[in-house]
Formats: sequence, C-alpha cells, structure tokens
Amino acid sequence: MASLAEIRARLAAAESNKGGQSQGGDNAIYPHWNMPEGSSANLRFLPDGNSKNTFFWVERAMIRLPFNGIKGESESKMTYVQVPCVEMWGEACPVLAEVRGWFKDKALEEMGRKYWKKRSYIFQGFVRENPLTDDKTPENPIRRFIIGPQIFTLIKSALMDPDLTEMPTDYAAGLDFRVTKTTKGGYADYNTSKWARKESALTANEAEAIEKHGLYDLAGFLPKKPGDVELKVIKEMFEASVDGQPFDMERWGQYYRPAGSTAPAGAAADAEEFAPAPVSKPSPAAARVVEADDEPEMAAASTPVTTPVASNKAEDILAMIRSRQAK
Repeated sequence: MASLAEIRARLAAAESNKGGQSQGGDNAIYPHWNMPEGSSANLRFLPDGNSKNTFFWVERAMIRLPFNGIKGESESKMTYVQVPCVEMWGEACPVLAEVRGWFKDKALEEMGRKYWKKRSYIFQGFVRENPLTDDKTPENPIRRFIIGPQIFTLIKSALMDPDLTEMPTDYAAGLDFRVTKTTKGGYADYNTSKWARKESALTANEAEAIEKHGLYDLAGFLPKKPGDVELKVIKEMFEASVDGQPFDMERWGQYYRPAGSTAPAGAAADAEEFAPAPVSKPSPAAARVVEADDEPEMAAASTPVTTPVASNKAEDILAMIRSRQAK
C-alpha cells in the first residue's frame, strides 16, 4: 500500500505535467447518481488490491460514439457505443488525433466536445450510509464506485491538505467520504461532498468482509486495451459516426457494440461490451457545460478561423481539418 506522501508526490507530479502540456449483472457498482436531490451517502474507500498501484483508484477514459440507429433495423433511434481511449495507456488515440484540430475552429468546437474523451475513476469500498431505499447490499459488501471529475477533484484536493496525516483508506484511522447530491443549472451537483473531519476504524463486519472476499484489483475493471485491429475499427466507427451513418453490427459488433445488444453470429463470446456511463439530461442553458477534467487540450490556431461549416459529413470535416493542419 502506498503512503500518503507517495500519493501526494504522484498527484503533484501529475499536476505539473498537465500544466506543461498545451461489469457483470450484479449490483456491485453503487449508483450514487440515483440518490434523491438533497440526500447524502457515506462511503469508506479501501486500498486497491494491486499493491503496485500508488493510488486507491484507477482512471478510465472512454469515448462515446453516437450512431443513427443500427444498420438493418427498422426502428431508427440514436445508438451509442463506448470505446476505450488508448491515452489511458499513454498511447496516441486515433479519434483525439482528429478531434484536437477541430478546436481551432469555433464552428467545430461543439462537435469536438461531443467526441472528446470522458474521464471517470474507479474506487472500491463500503457504503456506510445509504439513502437509496431500493438498493440492496450484495453478498460481498465491498462495492465499486464510478466517480466523475467533479467529485474526484474534491477527493484529490483534500489529499494534498498538509493537515491530513493518515491515509483515508487506513483500516484503523481512515476517513469516510460523504457524497451529497444537489442540482445546479439542470445538472446533478456534488460540490458540497466532503471528507469526514474525524477518523474512524472499520467495523468488525467490514474487516471480516475484507478477510473473506479480499480487495479488487481495480485495473481488472478497465476495458481491454485495443490492439492494431481494434484501433482500426475504432477509427472506422468514429468516421461513420461523424458521417451520420448507422452502427454496422456485422462489421464492428465482434469488437464493440451498444450496451445490451446481442453479439453477431461468429463473434467471440468474450467481446467487450461497455455499459454507458450515467448521463444527466441537461437543460438548454447548461448544454455546453463541460467538467474541468473533461476539458479538451485546445491547440491555438495560427490565425482566427470563422469559416462556417457547410456540411457535417466526416469526409468534409476531416478534409477541412487536415487541409488546415498541412498549411
């Protein structure tokens, strides 16, 4: 288990680097986003089962591709497929390689945000106070938490507080984290969430659960890293999505497919299927709100660009962007 000093050093290094740059059918995942407005849940985070992980969380970056239905199906409705962004593994993402250039043009900025990676963070721990009356604690009470950038910022900033002397995940002197849900501008707002002021020890039942079930290796809940073939498929899917085409299950379904859909005949039984992250329906006034950690790295254009987009087709957009990058 990493020490608090090691975590602080890693977080400080990550901030410095940032400044220098322009699953299963069970209920192991705790759905804090379903909490009623004005309610709170008390969580106790636990260490990662992988002792090589400095942090007690892992970061996940996904790209959500919208399609105009599924090819061959009579009912045409918006369909979404999530694919992993390989920047999670420190490699160049073929989608973001295209999208980054879009932010040089104000007319393309909104579309760029649609295809930008979305970060989330996977934790594990106990739910000590639960406002969800219909949520049942599974046999293994060690739950997983999918934490968005807003809550993660609060968790991370407190870890850098010099007054914090013990690891929040310490079994004897750790801290609970209270997730509080309010609303702001039509969105769920968690800015009043905070760490407890007093330390507390795990209960006998919690300690027994850790002894019986063990801790998760959180990296095991990250998507499979795409290989060369999958990267080619992701690029094809991205261009088809921008072009307004439907999702081609026969062509791509053995690699990625909409959550809940059936794999095509002959597809591998263990093909990755990613459940969509919780999405709040924004009010019109809040439609362009983007959380800080999801902000794209905007490359400044050499000259102001005000040319309107005549078409939303992939071939037109990509040709325009590539033409400008070649200048």
